[in-house]
Amino acid sequence: MKSKRTASSRGGQQVMRVGDMEKMSLEQLKAVKEQADIDVNLLQDSLNNIRTAAARLEIASTALGDLSLRPQGKKMLVPLTASLYVPGTLDDADKVLVDIGTGYFVEKTMAEGKDYCERKINLLKSNFDQLIEVASKKKTLADEAGVLLQAKLKQLSPSN
Repeated sequence: MKSKRTASSRGGQQVMRVGDMEKMSLEQLKAVKEQADIDVNLLQDSLNNIRTAAARLEIASTALGDLSLRPQGKKMLVPLTASLYVPGTLDDADKVLVDIGTGYFVEKTMAEGKDYCERKINLLKSNFDQLIEVASKKKTLADEAGVLLQAKLKQLSPSN
């Protein structure tokens, strides 16, 4: 069962070949599979977080577009949190506060706010694509380690 497949990821991690895994003991194979499974789960969590953040930015970008259409002096509910709104009045629809993280806000024009959202969405999509690639390689590594582990266990079990 020789194979030239490799599983690698970014960040300088070593490349694991199926040929190398065939030489491992049962304990080593089990450890490789468990670690790869843990990595896949962590990557899935990261992918879900990126999806959530991108969805929030899409909503924010849409809200900016809606806000620019409202007349000055319009009464509205202003969100303080996801579930807490307070009454307010639209003073200047061309200036918005943009949350840039960790509680910091920057005043920007409407166009700059939309541009910020789009740049962040593009960055998240790029990160998402890179994580998909890494998760796929880790999943392949886990699957191959599992197949080899099953084959070795089958060889060690007494034949009936």
